[in-house]
Amino acid sequence: MPEASSTPAAETPLSPMPEDWQRALAVVAHPDDLEYGAAAAIAEWTAAGREITYLLVTRGEAGIDGLAPAECAAIREAEQMAGAALVGVHTVEFLDHRDGVIEAGPALRRDLSAAIRRHRPELLITLNHHDTWDWNGVHWNSPDHRAVGRAVLDAAGDAGNRWIFPELTEERGLEPWGGVRWVAVAGSPHPTHAREVGPGIERAVASLAAHEAYIKGLGADGQDPLTYARNFIEPMLHAGGERYRGRPAAVFQLFPR
Repeated sequence: MPEASSTPAAETPLSPMPEDWQRALAVVAHPDDLEYGAAAAIAEWTAAGREITYLLVTRGEAGIDGLAPAECAAIREAEQMAGAALVGVHTVEFLDHRDGVIEAGPALRRDLSAAIRRHRPELLITLNHHDTWDWNGVHWNSPDHRAVGRAVLDAAGDAGNRWIFPELTEERGLEPWGGVRWVAVAGSPHPTHAREVGPGIERAVASLAAHEAYIKGLGADGQDPLTYARNFIEPMLHAGGERYRGRPAAVFQLFPR
């Protein structure tokens, strides 16, 4: 779970996120990762008719102390499916890498490249790949987030190169896809772009609250899941809006391809 970023007040104003696309693939390490930063924008995009698919690298089986991994995985998978549906995402896939010890390297890049070739997105969405959550380096990021975020950035190029992972074509019939135009990183301490949100706020709060077992496992200072979700999501989006037109916004670090 990411922590809210702290950013200096005088940073450069954010640019608007591109809107001239139809398909996106959102790739993160764990169930709930997208709900902590990107879900409000995703809700707005799906409401406008965009096609967005979620790809989870793990099932979050190491995320709740006191629950055995197999039991935890089943609960967190169900919570992710419910949370995704609340923001208009109805295709959710899992790769079954091990939660907590995702290995960065060619195997992960190959799996992500295969997914990109299958779904053929114009926009990739992922979570913070930087070492820390905040611009001044106080809160350390988890190894799973770092590994997956960086692999997504790499796989955006891998998927379009016929000679990187040629087995994807030869054995699985997945032709290269060089149509990724941007990678948008949620939760980055160095945001560059923003997407204004309105009705998507309530849907994002509900989407995070759907991760009830996980939130209860965190302790959440005794808050019920909906209160916890609202107390996290609303201040974060309002903070983004302070740097973007003064209205609530989800922020991203955008890498053009």
